[in-house]
Formats: sequence, structure tokens, C-alpha cells
Amino acid sequence: MKGYHDIVGDGGSRILEQVAEQRARINDGLAGVRHLVAVGSGKGGVGKSTLTLHLAGALRARGLRVAILDADFNGPSQARMAGVQGALFVPGSHKVSLPRTSDGIGVFSMGSLISESASLEFASTAPGESQTWRATREFALLGEILASFEWGALDVLLFDLPPGTERTVQYADFLGPQTSFVLVTIPSEVSRGVVARSVAALLARRSLGEGGSKGPNRMLGYVENMSGYYCRDCNAIKPLFDAPKQSTLEIPCLGTVPFDPELARRCDQGIPFAELTDTPVRRALNDVTGRLLETLS
Repeated sequence: MKGYHDIVGDGGSRILEQVAEQRARINDGLAGVRHLVAVGSGKGGVGKSTLTLHLAGALRARGLRVAILDADFNGPSQARMAGVQGALFVPGSHKVSLPRTSDGIGVFSMGSLISESASLEFASTAPGESQTWRATREFALLGEILASFEWGALDVLLFDLPPGTERTVQYADFLGPQTSFVLVTIPSEVSRGVVARSVAALLARRSLGEGGSKGPNRMLGYVENMSGYYCRDCNAIKPLFDAPKQSTLEIPCLGTVPFDPELARRCDQGIPFAELTDTPVRRALNDVTGRLLETLS
């Protein structure tokens, strides 16, 4: 019986050729994208998806060409918030066209394909090992999405990442050093502690990349979401969390965004950013977007 060291190349499976072919298709599809920006956290429940959508809206309001890839396949929320639930996927000239919001943002989300009452299931030859293969299957699916859709000429493609510190690093590995990162936290010690682990993991990967084959990903900074809540009755920002005793994040702060119950309601209804009224929350989102663009350029 041959051992692994006796197998030459890929053992005749063509797996290496298939991976190279897919990577070439991905590179071709993303050739017109100026900036790849992954919005992650490590911590769940910090409003990362909402922030991603409204950053896209603020970028679009400035005249930029923007799209979102909802990479949280098991908990997709962009379809509902962007108003593209049940959208049809139409074949384009060479690849599949993206569904678009009413203000022209391209959105891919599994929420357009799978109802909220259904879960994403991957077939497995070993039912007891489904969790072992889940991440592998997710990244295989992500590769097919990147290779199969018409992303076209974009100024910014935003990736809405799933929670988990290990997922943040996995996506950094898969998307490559050309992808920049924005991390999201809320003003609590628990959240900052988890996000600090994501920062440390990305920094560790960065230092390894200096002498290895994988280059570093650029960390643009972090956004502190839910930094108080906007009281519409008194038109003031009130505290929502106790202020953290000390900053544990070693990257720049791109800004703070208060929580707005009306904004949450509009997300549930798929109302676009362009229709938001001029409030402290909208102004905060515009400020964060301005700093993001300054950092990218």
C-alpha cells in the first residue's frame, strides 16, 4: 500500500488543476473591483450586518459603485435588510447577474435562495462528521459564488462575515492579502475582549506572512456600534452600555454609531439608506464612511 509520501502531485485527481482553474475564474471576476473590504468581528450580535448594509448605502450615496457578498451562509440577513428576498438570479452575458437594491447596490445573500424557516444543509457521506466538513464546504461555495457572479466594475465589494474569531482568520486566508478588514464591536468589555482576539489573530497571521507565503491583510480600523441609543423624543444620544475601562483594540477607531430603533425597524422592512432621514445616526454613518474612504485611499 502506498503512503502519502509515495503519491506524486495530486495522485491523478486533478484537484490542483481544478483549484487553479477556480482561482483564475475568481481573479477574472474580481478584476474590476478596486477595493475588497471584509466586515468582521469575532463577536456575534454587534450589528455587523446592519453596519455593512448602511456603509454600502452611504458609499452609494457618494456615487460609488458598491456590492455586498453576505458570507454568513448559515445566518444570512442581507437579503431581508436589502429588500432582495426571493430575488431572481438571471444569467448575464457570461456569468450570473447580481440582484440589486432600489438604490443600485448589488447583493448576494443565501437569504434570497433559502427561506428563513430553512437551514443550509451540506450533504455528507459521513453524517456524524458533518461539522468537520462544514467550513470546507462553505469556502468551496464561497469560491463558486465569487467565480460565477458578474461583480463587474466596482469601487468597493463588502464581505459580511459570520461571527467567530477563527472564521475571521479563515476568511483572511481564503480572500488573500488584497482584502482589507474592518472590525465591529460594541462598547462592552465582553465584546471588546472577543474583538481584541480577532485583532491579535490577524496580527499574528500578518507577522507570519512577512516571512512566509501568505501576505498580511490590512486592518483599516474598527467601528464602535451601539455607542448609546438615539432618543427621538428628546433628540439626544443616551448611554446604552457602561464605558469600557480601557481600550483593548490596537487599531484605529473609524467612528462610533448609536443604536436607533427606527433604523432597526427599517432594516426589517428592507428600506434603503437613501430614505433615512437626517439624524445623528445617519451623520455618524456618513462620518465612518468618510474615514473608511480616507483610509482606503
